Amino acid sequence: MSLIAGPTRIRLLDALDTAEELCVGDLALALSASEDSVGYGLRVLRTAGLVRRRKQGRTVYYRLADGFPQLLRSDCLRQLVHLSRTTAYGGA
Repeated sequence: MSLIAGPTRIRLLDALDTAEELCVGDLALALSASEDSVGYGLRVLRTAGLVRRRKQGRTVYYRLADGFPQLLRSDCLRQLVHLSRTTAYGGA
């Protein structure tokens, strides 16, 4: 759980759960984050086995790994995203 504790990593997982597969640039746009922070978050998640990548030409696409825990996906992830948003904006 500590691997997904960062707000960027939580939002990355949520975006990949929603869109299925995105490149770093698209993720950065969707999260209003820098490509560096997105790339770092993806590297941490990939090392943990939660995200996998596919290269097509010069573009690398990321998606949730096969076997991503369904309970984490359906319950915890949504709650963590909600909590990160309310914390970031100072309350509900």
